[in-house]
Amino acid sequence: MDSNVYQHFRKSEHPFIDAAYGWLETVERQYAPYLTDFLDPRQAYILETLLQQNGNLHFQFYGGYEAAERKRCLIFPDYYQVEADDYQLELYEIVYPLKFAKLSHGKVLGTLMSAGIKREYFGDIISDGTRWQVFIANEIANYVLQQVDKIGRVGVRLEKRAYVDLILPVDSWELEHTTSSSLRLDALIATVYNISRQRAKELVESGKVKVNWTENTRPDFLLDLLDIISIRGFGRIQLQALEGKTKKEKYRLQLGVLRK
Repeated sequence: MDSNVYQHFRKSEHPFIDAAYGWLETVERQYAPYLTDFLDPRQAYILETLLQQNGNLHFQFYGGYEAAERKRCLIFPDYYQVEADDYQLELYEIVYPLKFAKLSHGKVLGTLMSAGIKREYFGDIISDGTRWQVFIANEIANYVLQQVDKIGRVGVRLEKRAYVDLILPVDSWELEHTTSSSLRLDALIATVYNISRQRAKELVESGKVKVNWTENTRPDFLLDLLDIISIRGFGRIQLQALEGKTKKEKYRLQLGVLRK
């Protein structure tokens, strides 16, 4: 283990780094593949950094479709031939009365979480505006089917779907380039949504902002590569690239933005 790697990441990310090193050691010791749970983009970036430093192992990420945001990673030795089934994920459609009810990403996510299903056990929740689908780790699929029969007050059932039945998600990141005086959480929100820094600070402190799916109430929290920021009522931001600084020392940023 390279102890110097910790200095490149947040202290809060050190437990994930420790876990990731354990996965790598398991593959090297057992000379057999290891499959992670679903990782968010920031976790995937950290894991890929560690794997590239290792050099002895191979890896592939997959989340059910090409543009997936949350993915599982298969780490394997050089002899191993990867097959699609190795990722052990299943696609389920949420069947509900379309004419009489309306679902949302937040309602679906909240239902799964309240059923005791950890976020790392399911991948992207996608919709074409009417239909809703979710990728689930197959080891907990039966549990999910037993637990989820309502979303809010709407009666639902989950039905397994083949890959050919995958819907085309209506939401897609819009690529934007901007500059920001700071990588602080409140500064980036203010820049992207053209609101005052004070308004952005209030949104953060009132619990309306999540970073990588975890509530963050610190306006001065410093963002980093591939962080995803969710702002209730506004949308989402992904910090896709840090492109240096301007002559006035502002950060040049490439962002993915979803606006409500």
